[in-house]
Amino acid sequence: VQLQASGGGLVQAGGSLRLSCAVSGRTINNSVMGWFRQALGKEREFVAAIAWSDGRTNYAESKKGRFTISREIAKNTMYLQMNNLQPEDTAVYYCAADRLGRFSFSSTTSIYAYWGQGTQVTVSS
Repeated sequence: VQLQASGGGLVQAGGSLRLSCAVSGRTINNSVMGWFRQALGKEREFVAAIAWSDGRTNYAESKKGRFTISREIAKNTMYLQMNNLQPEDTAVYYCAADRLGRFSFSSTTSIYAYWGQGTQVTVSS
């Protein structure tokens, strides 16, 4: 499985961005797909996850209401819509795939075997 994240950039506080994660290679029909982020000097943290087959979602508590994860099956692409961005959202955002579909553990970094290269999101104040 190859993952290609895109859509990052520089945005002012209060602005929005939509990240995309294009998936290629092996089938992901039963996969759980996730978004994580890593700020400079900090550990990678969970943002949101989606079950590819039925669209169930899971969010980090602090991201609920501002971030929306979705997927477009026909395009094999996952999205992360981010609204009302704040400087503390500045980070490299990564998409990841767990082909075993362990949704109950979707906030756990270690279940994801496949990772995209990351896309930088910078929010200025």
